[in-house]
Amino acid sequence: MSKWKELEEELKAIVKKSGYDNEIALCTSNRPDLGEYQINDAMKLAKVYHKNPLSIATDILENLKQDNHFVNVNIAGAGFINISLSNSFLVDFMNEIKEDIKLNIDKQEKKLIIIDYGGANVAKALHVGHLRSADIGEALNRLAKLVGHNTIADVHFGDSGLQSGIVIMELESMFPNLICFKNDYSGEEFELPITKEDLKVIYPNGSKKTKENEELLEKARQITYQIQNGHIGYNKLWDKITEISISDIKETYKKLNANFDLWEGERDSFKYIPEMFTHLQKQDLIYTSEGAKVMDVKDEKDDKEIPPIILEKSNGAYLYATTDLATIYGRVKRFAPDEIWYTTDLRQELHFLQVFRAAKKSGIITKTKLGFYGFGTMNGIDGKPFKTRTGGVMSLEDLISLVKKECYERINDNIVDPDKKEETAQIIAIAALKYADLLPFRETDCIFDPAKFSDLEGKTGPYLLYSTIRIKSLLKKAKEENIEYKKFTKINSKTEKDIIINLLNMPSVINRAYESKSLNEVAEYIYKLTSSYNKFYSENKILSEKDADLKTSWLILSKVVYDTNMLLLDLLGIECPEKM
Repeated sequence: MSKWKELEEELKAIVKKSGYDNEIALCTSNRPDLGEYQINDAMKLAKVYHKNPLSIATDILENLKQDNHFVNVNIAGAGFINISLSNSFLVDFMNEIKEDIKLNIDKQEKKLIIIDYGGANVAKALHVGHLRSADIGEALNRLAKLVGHNTIADVHFGDSGLQSGIVIMELESMFPNLICFKNDYSGEEFELPITKEDLKVIYPNGSKKTKENEELLEKARQITYQIQNGHIGYNKLWDKITEISISDIKETYKKLNANFDLWEGERDSFKYIPEMFTHLQKQDLIYTSEGAKVMDVKDEKDDKEIPPIILEKSNGAYLYATTDLATIYGRVKRFAPDEIWYTTDLRQELHFLQVFRAAKKSGIITKTKLGFYGFGTMNGIDGKPFKTRTGGVMSLEDLISLVKKECYERINDNIVDPDKKEETAQIIAIAALKYADLLPFRETDCIFDPAKFSDLEGKTGPYLLYSTIRIKSLLKKAKEENIEYKKFTKINSKTEKDIIINLLNMPSVINRAYESKSLNEVAEYIYKLTSSYNKFYSENKILSEKDADLKTSWLILSKVVYDTNMLLLDLLGIECPEKM
């Protein structure tokens, strides 16, 4: 249990001792001149106990004053209780966490959570929209692990849609003599004469043709249908295309520090579709409408029309809803997860509402909790979707390269070895991208300015890296000078106390991030903590301090801030270079 949690429990006991057996919340103060924390529950308690809130606050105040952990206890307004923490309490806190910063994390009751994010489409280039899914999903995965859960991260490729038919149709026009296109093909091996670079133009070329020619569009649809129904030649070819594409996609996700346990896609759900349909049909949930197989998911409480979910088109082809529902069916059967989280663009919210309702209505899930945690779009500084100068959708590779170029030019050549400059620029670029991406609440559109977010000043990833490296350098010098720092004993200034209060507050920030499924508060918190430490660093000559106890306390403070920064940067999926 974190010191923050202990403090909350202690306050609850004091409130109960005062005669009020209700949950209360400890809040950071919006009036620091009155106290470091507030208890704002007197009004709520007044409604329960039918007493004046000021009288309730006074009762609680008397018991708070008897606890030596609290100082400057006072009441403001109609019953707002303000408290500050004693230096002795904060000194004890620092000595508890100095060796293991994870003691400052509250663990939850362990669950198994499958997290579905990434969502790259096979045979199509990753674009800027895929960045947010990878960044937010990976951070949520790490957050769930940090608070004690077991997770399974699934990239869930888009590998069965119309793009499969379009790409194979285009390849057939390019290489008509490939053995897989012959009517008597029975699965023999063959070489596919394309590279990952070829794939980047094959789909766009084929897509352009289908938009201009209805017959070609229909041909692509038929090929897609045949893939879904086991056509040997098309499936063999699509397997080879998928292998090339996924290899390329993995490289990009690796750059983003996105790690997946399952590299599965829509086609992995195919084996569950017949069983799923049987399950639905036994309950008489499927009916035919205009030749398609559909299922109603509307609810009497809906205040707007929720259309039925289409599970099979009139031509027998499956849709995303089919494969997503079959994927849930398979996940429950294979893993029996407590929860499944989906991290995609907010514009898919209706789709997941339909799929979740179908899963619940049919009994595919009974205990598993399904969660959709959507995000806004990635926009340029003009507030419009981020595009290339020519107006096209920017590829993710191009975006990374753009930011990397900005970071490369800002690296100090006198500090970073020439042979490390490229690698360092890459690490800083990913930090810039990720921090800028995770800083706003996930549902907010992300306004991204490559120059601004690559800056070493301000609320940026590079600023956090630079500051963290500087603390590491300080601790390294202390080690080289054989300075030991084993016990925290002194708080010498308000600046130091502010840093320690920030450290104490971390569990509440982590808990709120978990509840909201957004890392924006964590991103704000690490900036606030780093800024407060930088203020302290500029005010003091740590290594040359004459007071040995004070120097020791300052070095422990520095170590705890460094450990916290490294923990939270890792939570955000950000690596820290050796130098920059």
